[in-house]
Amino acid sequence: MLSYREGDAAAFDRLYARHKGALFRFVRRSIGERSLAEELYQEIWMRVIEARARYEPQARFSTWLYTIAHNRLVDHWRKRGLQLVSLDAEDDPPIVPDAGPAHDPQRKLQARERLERFMRALEALPPAQREVFLLREESGMSVAEIARATGANEEAAKSRLRYALAKLREAAGDD
Repeated sequence: MLSYREGDAAAFDRLYARHKGALFRFVRRSIGERSLAEELYQEIWMRVIEARARYEPQARFSTWLYTIAHNRLVDHWRKRGLQLVSLDAEDDPPIVPDAGPAHDPQRKLQARERLERFMRALEALPPAQREVFLLREESGMSVAEIARATGANEEAAKSRLRYALAKLREAAGDD
């Protein structure tokens, strides 16, 4: 980002390539509606571009990026009254891992059912818990980085993550 701030346009391409997948998944799973997620995703990158001259490395770039994403999502949720979102199964069907060489239909069905339970549990999480979980899983952020990106204290971020993980494990049937 420092190179981009100094005028190296190729540096932006590298940043975008490195963070595009995880950031889009974070926004998509936070919002639910694919077209709206795409719009917000583009707005987040526009804010990165607009803030280029003001960028100061006080944390990892990903923390700064996800802080921008968090703030944009908060703005969105405020406008919508913090509604929980639903992931439209027809919009982005779940990927079911291959059951192995035998392509056992029973194993595929079980995997699909487990994934569907997980996705329902993810979308049922309170927005703050879902966000913390997605920041951890999609960006690999530490609890401290999540706290910084969301403006929460570390104990709140840790607690939200713990509750989210417990609910998701319960839904998936993991002990």
